[in-house]
Amino acid sequence: QAQLVESGGGSVQPGGSLRLSCTSSTIIIQRNTAAWYRQAPGKERELVAGITPGTDTRYADSVKGRFTISRDIAKNTVYLQMNSLKSEDTAVYYCNVKAGYSYWGQGTQVTVTS
Repeated sequence: QAQLVESGGGSVQPGGSLRLSCTSSTIIIQRNTAAWYRQAPGKERELVAGITPGTDTRYADSVKGRFTISRDIAKNTVYLQMNSLKSEDTAVYYCNVKAGYSYWGQGTQVTVTS
């Protein structure tokens, strides 16, 4: 069974930065569309950022200019660099890779609080 493993979440003050990582031992991430979603308490899961095999990227309006999605082909890893974090960015962040089937990571908590 394909697995996505996320890391990098944590607690940070407003204005701070975090970098999330998502890697897989069974899916070649560069060949598929990868994305980061997030779900805050009481809210629906929402798309944060996505990257295609051709490296086209898209972002939710709320994170444009602050977050950057990228890939490291050698490490088979997709990243989400999050800068200028705000309290409203607090959520569980999920990695998603569409490889015929939609695979999800286990989620990593990001908390932005003073």
